[in-house]
Amino acid sequence: MILVTGATGNLGKSTIEFLLKKGVAPSNIAALVRSEEKAIDLTNKGITIRIGDYDHYQSLVDAFKGINRLLLISGSDIVNRSKQQENAVKAAKEAGVKHIFYTSFERKNETDSSPIHFVAASHMATEALIQQSGLVYTIFRNNLYLDILPWFFGDNVLETGVFLPAGETKAALTLRDDMAEAIANVLITDGHENQTYALSNLENVSMADLAKSLSDIVGKTIPYTNPSTQVYVETLTKANVPNEFIGMFAGFSEAIKQGEFETSKSDLETLLGRKPITAKQYLATIYK
Repeated sequence: MILVTGATGNLGKSTIEFLLKKGVAPSNIAALVRSEEKAIDLTNKGITIRIGDYDHYQSLVDAFKGINRLLLISGSDIVNRSKQQENAVKAAKEAGVKHIFYTSFERKNETDSSPIHFVAASHMATEALIQQSGLVYTIFRNNLYLDILPWFFGDNVLETGVFLPAGETKAALTLRDDMAEAIANVLITDGHENQTYALSNLENVSMADLAKSLSDIVGKTIPYTNPSTQVYVETLTKANVPNEFIGMFAGFSEAIKQGEFETSKSDLETLLGRKPITAKQYLATIYK
């Protein structure tokens, strides 16, 4: 049986959908949730529901019993994620899980000087724990989601243009559903033992490239403005954007500028069996 954690989140739901589309019986898929009320749609599809909480170790041990393949989707509680995922890895080993799959992320700078060290630290800790656990593992290093671009751009991008302190550096932004399908393909096939896969797009694009693509799609010039981080933070603060979003947008923009997500290495096309969706194709679905 395959168990998917984070099953009510976007990546978890999408992975389960692809497992079903590829012929996996609902009875052979389990979903880890904190309450059954949040998983009615999964229950209606015949998915087995396992109740567990990353903060309660024994609940994870109980939930993971009888599971052959565990997809550990990284949690959203960045402050507590390292300990929570440590609980999950140790519980998987105690419960007798045969193979653990973990969704990590693409990066170059693994020191605390990284502008996104607050995100990277828990991923690096979890990867190390998995590799030292003795469990058979597969690690996915996911690049930035194309799906976050509308958040970065804001609601008025077609009027005001792209405004981000991301420089001219490129990044291999990747559609979340392409990642989910690749992960599903790995979950249902053999030969992925103790492998680390790069789930990145085949092309690297800059914010200037994306603004040009938007211009082509909507038929008018969409400018790209590359402010300093200070000006960017001040502008968003005056616009009453919540501080946590400002910090996240600024941090990831700086990481893009420093080349954290630019890469020539990708296993995505091989795992998908087709070319992934490009940034311009994605933007066309949102803005055309």
